[in-house]
Amino acid sequence: MARCQCGGDGCNCVVIAGENAEVTGAGSTLNPYVVSAVIGCEDVRPCISAGDGISYDSSTGVVSAHLSDQAGNNIATGPDGGLFVPTGSATVSAGCGITGDGSASAPVAANTGAWPYPCDVDTFGGVVVCDSDGVLRSEPRGKVSMTRYAEGRTYNNRPVPAGAIQRADTFSTTITNPDTCRPALVVVEREVDIFVILPAGAGAATGFDGDEMYYTRNSGTGTITSAHAQATKVISGGTIPAGGTMTVSFDATVGRGSGNAVYTGINAIIRCLMISL
Repeated sequence: MARCQCGGDGCNCVVIAGENAEVTGAGSTLNPYVVSAVIGCEDVRPCISAGDGISYDSSTGVVSAHLSDQAGNNIATGPDGGLFVPTGSATVSAGCGITGDGSASAPVAANTGAWPYPCDVDTFGGVVVCDSDGVLRSEPRGKVSMTRYAEGRTYNNRPVPAGAIQRADTFSTTITNPDTCRPALVVVEREVDIFVILPAGAGAATGFDGDEMYYTRNSGTGTITSAHAQATKVISGGTIPAGGTMTVSFDATVGRGSGNAVYTGINAIIRCLMISL
């Protein structure tokens, strides 16, 4: 070391040991300086044990896992020094609809009942799903609704045609399936009441959709000014798609007119029962 005027067996450089360091030797060729640095566990362990989940014993210098004393914590240190959860310790308290406690012998499961129907559960069983909020939901509830349309129309003594019954007027209404999930079966009830004037000896038939429902003939000597009979039919209207619409209509019909028979008014009613299950 030229700058320290080292040579032979001596050296004028001075080397001082700092914290956690040790200097030995005289700086000569035969006895050179040796610098040793030693950092003890007690200096390192406080640094690595400063976070959550770690414990440090300053008296022994031991770093270990910090196990919470909070109730319900079942994690433990095994005989091999590792962390483990004993079988049967990680249990839960089951509420309505849940069985088991989460142990190996009693895993948590849905508390289901027996399928009581003769049909196949794989084919006809419903579903349970989890919604966007993590809540279990069953299939949509069934819906039953009814709509009613009624209208009365008057006419200026329209002649009842002779021969086969034919259309006098058409009545219709539009219905909407309130169920936006499933199609609805539609049951349609229709009523028609046609008012006729029958001079002496006159006759007339009334009905709807080409079906003669009533025939009335005046066998007296005076005029019948308001002969009428209310006819009713119940039919299947088919199905409406989920949230869809349907137009329901029928023709009021008259025929077999004789003796100057005329019709002066028609009252019509349409009732629609919609069922979605």
